[in-house]
Amino acid sequence: MAGFQRTINKEVTLTGIGLHTGVACTATFKPGEINSGVRFVRTDLDNKPDIPVDIEYVGDISRGTSLERNGVQVFTVEHLLSAVAGLAIDNLIIEITDMEPPVMDGSPKPFVDVLLEAGLEEQNAPKNILVIDQPVSYTDPASNIDLHVLPSDEFRITFMMDYRQLTSLGTQLMSVHSMEEDYVKRIAPARTFALFSEVEQLKMAGLGKGGSPENAMVFMDRPIEPGEIERLKKLFNIDGELAAGENGLLKGQKLRFENEAVRHKIADLIGDLALLGMPIQGHVVATRSGHASNVELVKKIKQIYGKRMRRKMEERSRGKMRFEIQDIMEILPHRFPMLMIDRVLEVVPGKHVRAVKNVSINENIFNGHFPGRPVMPGVLILESMAQAGGFLLLNTVPNPENKLLLFSAIDKARFRRGIGPGDQVILEVELTKFRLNTCRLIGKATVDGELAAEAVLMATVVDR
Repeated sequence: MAGFQRTINKEVTLTGIGLHTGVACTATFKPGEINSGVRFVRTDLDNKPDIPVDIEYVGDISRGTSLERNGVQVFTVEHLLSAVAGLAIDNLIIEITDMEPPVMDGSPKPFVDVLLEAGLEEQNAPKNILVIDQPVSYTDPASNIDLHVLPSDEFRITFMMDYRQLTSLGTQLMSVHSMEEDYVKRIAPARTFALFSEVEQLKMAGLGKGGSPENAMVFMDRPIEPGEIERLKKLFNIDGELAAGENGLLKGQKLRFENEAVRHKIADLIGDLALLGMPIQGHVVATRSGHASNVELVKKIKQIYGKRMRRKMEERSRGKMRFEIQDIMEILPHRFPMLMIDRVLEVVPGKHVRAVKNVSINENIFNGHFPGRPVMPGVLILESMAQAGGFLLLNTVPNPENKLLLFSAIDKARFRRGIGPGDQVILEVELTKFRLNTCRLIGKATVDGELAAEAVLMATVVDR
């Protein structure tokens, strides 16, 4: 999932009414700076206060996901955030002229369309990604809700919703294995939905003012008595016949997909996961979850991984990055006994990398390479340099998960001193040329500040 951060090319706008408030609102999307994240700006208020999209600012979640900061609120943000996250946009300014973004047709698609109209632009900075390497779970036994995030080679979602008491909805299950391939066409068009009795209660409570059969699917979960038709028509602001269609939807609404409801649940979950502040690499398995449980899962992820997330953000905001062994294994395909770097102290994509190889007496090589006088083989010193260079290059190219680095030549290799158990080798590699997927790297290995080896390496980036 690694790659470059992304924003939009130009400013675009979209106007409509809010789902619950019914107020007219214009949303203006503007390009965001590197590492600035996604944030809302209330242009209708003095000083134009902003609210970062972050779990720390989550407010009311009773009928959607809302944000609040210093008394300033933005309601029902999940569809908009789903579109932003589904398009893998990292940095974006969203200016709104009232407290609730427009609901449009009840799906993320109108937001997707306008953002694609603006054009997506890759920025010269690595994408901040949280790789899940230990499972995270949230359960609510009382509501039979289960949410789990499991290690995976990419971001995936499996969702099961269960309305078995209602024939028109029933039990629906869907898995999405590639956001890049599936989100725009299979998830974004799915509209929000509710049960008729739920909408009736919302309307009577003064909510759902902007909701209508044009922007929400309403599944009939109770019969309409003849004596209440006029009351309900007035409550729902419906002209014409008030009745359920053959598919169990109010006014015979047509489904865009046979399982449109579970697709919208996935869209909501994607929008709620955006509250983490960075995309995850993991497989989310959800059963019967909604906004409240989605938010609780995000809180648990941040509780467990918060320190790692903060470190990544701080280092990347300084233009330099540090990676531990778990991070290295996300980028490099090598594994024991051929993974030759233990830590990356600094990497500036497209420029240079500084990494560490700790040499231990327990290395397999010392069983046969001068057991009485252990010396690290020169070819493995070069391999360590090459892997550091590979880490640099795979943090430079787009879609590195689909790439491999193959070395084609070694020039001017020199070995100045021996390296043995107990030595900490500092590997410094500089990228001096990169054209048509072929690169030239200059590498040095030092121990205690003393040059131990150096070489010029040539390599090519190829598809896996």
